[in-house]
Amino acid sequence: MAYVFLIGAIISEVAGTVSLRLAVDNKRWYGSVIVGYLIAFTMLSLTLAQGLPLGIAYGIWAAAGVALTAIISKFLFEEPLTWLMSLGIILIIGGVLLIELGAAH
Repeated sequence: MAYVFLIGAIISEVAGTVSLRLAVDNKRWYGSVIVGYLIAFTMLSLTLAQGLPLGIAYGIWAAAGVALTAIISKFLFEEPLTWLMSLGIILIIGGVLLIELGAAH
Protein backbone atom coordinates (compact mmCIF):
# COMPACT_ATOMS: atom_id res chain seq x y z
CA MET A 1 0.00 0.00 0.00
CA ALA A 2 2.95 2.33 0.64
CA TYR A 3 3.83 2.38 -3.05
CA VAL A 4 0.23 3.20 -4.01
CA PHE A 5 0.39 6.24 -1.72
CA LEU A 6 3.79 7.13 -3.16
CA ILE A 7 2.46 7.02 -6.73
CA GLY A 8 -0.38 9.30 -5.65
CA ALA A 9 2.14 11.66 -4.06
CA ILE A 10 4.20 11.75 -7.26
CA ILE A 11 1.22 12.37 -9.52
CA SER A 12 -0.21 15.13 -7.34
CA GLU A 13 3.19 16.82 -6.92
CA VAL A 14 3.73 16.85 -10.68
CA ALA A 15 0.20 18.18 -11.18
CA GLY A 16 0.89 20.94 -8.65
CA THR A 17 4.16 21.83 -10.34
CA VAL A 18 2.61 21.92 -13.81
CA SER A 19 -0.18 24.09 -12.36
CA LEU A 20 2.48 26.42 -10.98
CA ARG A 21 3.83 26.90 -14.50
CA LEU A 22 0.28 27.53 -15.78
CA ALA A 23 -0.29 30.06 -12.99
CA VAL A 24 2.39 32.29 -14.50
CA ASP A 25 -0.08 33.22 -17.24
CA ASN A 26 -3.36 32.68 -15.39
CA LYS A 27 -3.52 33.32 -11.65
CA ARG A 28 -6.56 31.01 -11.28
CA TRP A 29 -4.20 28.02 -11.41
CA TYR A 30 -2.83 28.84 -7.96
CA GLY A 31 -5.74 26.95 -6.40
CA SER A 32 -4.60 23.82 -8.24
CA VAL A 33 -1.05 24.42 -7.07
CA ILE A 34 -2.15 24.48 -3.43
CA VAL A 35 -4.40 21.44 -3.76
CA GLY A 36 -1.74 19.50 -5.67
CA TYR A 37 0.94 20.10 -3.06
CA LEU A 38 -1.41 19.46 -0.13
CA ILE A 39 -2.39 16.11 -1.61
CA ALA A 40 1.24 15.33 -2.44
CA PHE A 41 2.47 15.92 1.11
CA THR A 42 -0.51 14.08 2.60
CA MET A 43 0.14 11.07 0.36
CA LEU A 44 3.86 11.21 1.14
CA SER A 45 3.12 11.19 4.87
CA LEU A 46 0.80 8.20 4.38
CA THR A 47 3.63 6.49 2.51
CA LEU A 48 5.91 7.00 5.48
CA ALA A 49 3.20 5.84 7.89
CA GLN A 50 3.06 2.58 5.94
CA GLY A 51 6.70 1.98 6.85
CA LEU A 52 8.60 2.97 3.73
CA PRO A 53 11.90 4.54 4.87
CA LEU A 54 12.19 8.31 4.41
CA GLY A 55 15.33 8.15 2.27
CA ILE A 56 13.76 5.74 -0.19
CA ALA A 57 10.33 7.41 -0.28
CA TYR A 58 11.73 10.90 -0.72
CA GLY A 59 14.31 9.76 -3.27
CA ILE A 60 11.72 8.06 -5.46
CA TRP A 61 9.28 10.96 -5.03
CA ALA A 62 11.85 13.61 -5.95
CA ALA A 63 13.42 11.68 -8.84
CA ALA A 64 10.11 10.72 -10.39
CA GLY A 65 8.85 14.28 -9.95
CA VAL A 66 11.87 15.77 -11.69
CA ALA A 67 11.75 13.27 -14.55
CA LEU A 68 8.00 13.52 -15.17
CA THR A 69 7.95 17.30 -14.87
CA ALA A 70 10.79 17.65 -17.39
CA ILE A 71 9.09 15.30 -19.85
CA ILE A 72 5.65 16.89 -19.46
CA SER A 73 7.05 20.42 -19.80
CA LYS A 74 8.76 19.39 -23.03
CA PHE A 75 5.42 18.56 -24.63
CA LEU A 76 3.03 20.89 -22.82
CA PHE A 77 5.16 24.04 -22.72
CA GLU A 78 7.69 23.29 -25.47
CA GLU A 79 10.55 23.66 -22.99
CA PRO A 80 13.93 22.14 -23.84
CA LEU A 81 14.77 18.54 -23.03
CA THR A 82 18.27 18.01 -24.35
CA TRP A 83 20.26 14.80 -24.42
CA LEU A 84 22.31 16.12 -21.51
CA MET A 85 19.16 16.78 -19.48
CA SER A 86 17.94 13.28 -20.36
CA LEU A 87 21.24 11.86 -19.15
CA GLY A 88 20.75 13.77 -15.89
CA ILE A 89 17.32 12.21 -15.46
CA ILE A 90 18.80 8.76 -16.05
CA LEU A 91 21.53 9.45 -13.48
CA ILE A 92 18.94 10.62 -10.92
CA ILE A 93 16.93 7.44 -11.44
CA GLY A 94 20.10 5.36 -11.16
CA GLY A 95 21.02 7.11 -7.93
CA VAL A 96 17.62 6.39 -6.41
CA LEU A 97 17.91 2.75 -7.42
CA LEU A 98 21.30 2.54 -5.74
CA ILE A 99 19.86 4.05 -2.55
CA GLU A 100 17.04 1.53 -2.57
CA LEU A 101 19.41 -1.38 -3.22
CA GLY A 102 21.71 -0.15 -0.46
CA ALA A 103 18.82 0.06 2.00
CA ALA A 104 17.91 -3.58 1.31
CA HIS A 105 21.10 -4.76 3.03
